[in-house]
Order: sequence, then C-alpha cells, then structure tokens
Amino acid sequence: MNKKRVLVGSPVYQKPEILAAFLDSLKNLNRDTISVDYMFVNDNINEKSSKLLTDFKREESSVIIVHGKKQEVYLCNDETHHWNDGLMLKLANYKNIIINYATDNHYDYLFFVDSDLVLHPNLIEHLKTVDKDIVCEVFWSKWHNDRYFEPNVWLFDEYDMVPKRLGEILSKKEMDIRQSSFLKKLRLPGVYEVGGLGACTLISRTALLAGVSFKPIKNLTIHGEDRFFCIRAAVLGIELFVDTHYPAYHIYREQDLVGVQAYVKSNEADLAFVRQCKKHGNKITLSMIVKNEEARYLKQVLGSLVGHIDEAVIIDDGSSDNTINLCKEILTDIPLHIIKNEQSMFANEAELRKKQWNETVKTNPDWILNLDADEILEDSFWDQSQKLINNQDCDIYCFRLYDMWDETHYREDEHWNAHSIYRPFLMRYQSGFNYQWNETPQHCGRFPINTFIFPRFDSQFRVKHFGWATGEDRAKKNKRYQLLDPDAIYGIKEQYDSIMDLSPNLIKWKVGGVI
Repeated sequence: MNKKRVLVGSPVYQKPEILAAFLDSLKNLNRDTISVDYMFVNDNINEKSSKLLTDFKREESSVIIVHGKKQEVYLCNDETHHWNDGLMLKLANYKNIIINYATDNHYDYLFFVDSDLVLHPNLIEHLKTVDKDIVCEVFWSKWHNDRYFEPNVWLFDEYDMVPKRLGEILSKKEMDIRQSSFLKKLRLPGVYEVGGLGACTLISRTALLAGVSFKPIKNLTIHGEDRFFCIRAAVLGIELFVDTHYPAYHIYREQDLVGVQAYVKSNEADLAFVRQCKKHGNKITLSMIVKNEEARYLKQVLGSLVGHIDEAVIIDDGSSDNTINLCKEILTDIPLHIIKNEQSMFANEAELRKKQWNETVKTNPDWILNLDADEILEDSFWDQSQKLINNQDCDIYCFRLYDMWDETHYREDEHWNAHSIYRPFLMRYQSGFNYQWNETPQHCGRFPINTFIFPRFDSQFRVKHFGWATGEDRAKKNKRYQLLDPDAIYGIKEQYDSIMDLSPNLIKWKVGGVI
C-alpha cells in the first residue's frame, strides 16, 4: 500500500510526567494507511524532559529534534497558564520551522499537537478520512478552575462561541442559548465547520503549499499564534473544521494526570472490543417508529423493503388510525414485532429512540436498518446488500438523506443541505457493548452516539426523505417545532424559520444518479 506520509510536529516545553504520557500516546498511534515521522522543538529547561525527547524512538519512524532558544520561562500552575507576547512569537516561529520542514520534505500531512495532550490511537488515521485541508480534533479544558469545560475551537474573533450573522444584535439570553447549543453539538460525534482551532490539528499539503503560517499579522492585536494561523487560512479560502469522534485528553494541570490511565484504558477496551466482535451476519432487521402513517408514505416505504428485510421491530407511538394493521398486512411473511405506546413519547425523542433500540436488540439482530416511516432507500442498494453486510471490515453504513419538497424534487440551500453529509442508517449490532445515547429531547439521533468507534463506510446509495414533501407536512412540522423547541435549543432557528418559505430552491431528483 502507498501510505500517506504524516509529520507529527510539536514544540515542547513540558514537565516530565506530562511529557511521558504525551509521548506514550504518540508511540501508540495506528499507522495502517499512513507512515509517521516526528519533529520536536526541544525548548525544555528540565533535563528529564529533554532526555525523554532524546530517547523517543519508534520503529519505521524518523525523529527530528530541533533545539530551541530557551530564553524565557513559561509559567504555569494549578490555576492557569501565563502567556506573554514574547512566548507567543517564539512559539509561532517554532511552528513555522516545522511547517517549512514538512513542506520541503514533501509530507502529505502535518499534524500539530501540543505536548500536554494524550491521543486516541486511531486519531490521525481517522482525521485523514475526514478529507479536509485543515481539521482539528476536539478536546475539553477548564482554562480556569472556576469555569466549566470548554473546547479548543471557537467561531469568531479570539474565543467567541456564539453562532451569529454579521451585524446581528443578540440579547444575553439568546447568546447563552446559542452558545449552549454550539457546545452541545461538539459533544456529538461529527465534523463541524468552525472559525478558529488549535493544538491538535491535521493540515494537508495543499494547505501548506497555499501558505498557511503562524506568523503574526501586523495590524491585528488579538493574542495567540493560533489566531493568526486561522485568520490567514480563512483569507486564503481554506475552511476550518473540528472533528469530535476521538476527543483527545488534555493534561492542563498536573492534577489532570490522574485521568490519563482511565482515558487510555477506555481506548484500549474500545479497540479490543471492535476486534473481538467481528462476526458474520446476514440478517437485516428493520427498526422503525410510526404514528398515524396510514394515509402518508408507510405503504410505499414498507413495500420497498419487502423481500429484502428478514425481521421488523416497529414502535407505534400512539396511532389512532389503521397504521398497525397496515404494517401487519404488508410485512406478513417475516417475523414482525409491534410495540404500542398508549401515549406518544415524541416530546422526549431520546426516550422514544432508546425504547426503539431496546426493543430491537431484544430480537438479537445481526444488522439494524433504522428508517423512519417517510424514508425510502434507493432500490439499487439491495443489489449489493448481502455483499455489504457480510463485509467483515465494516460495521456501519452511512447514506446521504435528501429532503424531498415534492415527489420529484429535493430542497437545497443554506439551511437545507442534509444530503451534503453522510449519516448512519445500517449498523451491525454488537452484543455486550455499552451503548450510550445523546440525552436531548429533540434531534437526538437514531443510533447511540458512541458507535463512532466501529469501522464505517460512506455509501453512494441515497435515502429519499418525504417528511417535508407536501405543504400540509411542512405546516405540521413547523407547528411541532414551535411547540417542542421554541428557543431552537436542539435545532437551528434559521432552519425552523425557513420551513414555510414560499419559493425554496429545488433540484430535480436524478434516478440512479450519484449527485
């Protein structure tokens, strides 16, 4: 295999105990599709720390050590870390030295990482698959003891995490709501665009050649070399992203060392479980929630699945029409489990989804196909389905979901672009794994949030979503979100406000076409 070359770069001024944990995690980085070399700028004044760097070796990797100037002492204590402009300029220069080395020696990627982080073994392998020119991995820190945990990314200026439009004036309540929503999103596995990032960042060769740099910008007084890097990247037209699948562990204070072992053991257990649970499975179990679907799309949806699924678990969330009988009529030839909620649970979607999951796994499924009653998977998928579910190297298949605005057109604009990302619909069930859920009342996701550790594949097959396909459907959903999420804590206010747009941008669905 022609492996991609990655240079891991880090300026190092660190206490020995913290540095040892950092270096151990570097040695454990997986290198299945990458080769990794290391470049450290040794700015240590502690001889033990310098010796740790000198002794660092890894098979099939080069280790380059550049000696720093060591003119200033970097003060850090149990409260916070104390920076000044001299330290910032020195660090910027060290990082630019690493950039120049990576560029001159034709590395495919440069991974900048601070020396007080502990990394998941799969991190760089995963960040490479995200396919962004600049993407960092999230980690969470208490920058001050009296503050809550905050991320290493932001949206605007020095450290502003309130989503807003240029010139928009917000009340304090609205700012708090938006910031809370942004922080909650970063707790969910995904890839999100941000305005600023640092400390744990993968940079492509394309971005390096474009001229990214930590050099100060003369007419800006903001503090921190990472800000200069991010502003320059934005000016160059390079978007910034954060990935949240493999959060790093930050040893910001010596007292944080006590959590390192638990973090490492958790990673080891996850990886061991994935290796252990590979199995051959060729049964697909449909998992679905329905409510008053008789006159909507249910007949079309279930009809598209007949002959393809092997079992079905359906949660009826308080239907008052003929939905249950319709399910029995169409799925007459397979084992069918219908669980009826006497009262609807949709006001707390997390509890409803957990019940759906628990009832489904009671059947001991091999693969779970989680579709809503208004979603149709492309027919062409079923030609490949047996091959896919018998693939031992993949446990999750992700598809793009298209929000249909009528029978033949889907909507695409700033707020309606769900089809631009891949989301999980088909997952191999792993008995014994401790699944965890996003405990939000709305938009909690259809699968547990910690399934990201399993190997996944982004499939070309598409899903049609007819939930918005008529004016009546849109009006009902608009009313529902006004009732259940009036402050847009769990969703996006601008998207809610655009539901009833009179002239949305629509694109014709191409049958069999990969868009």
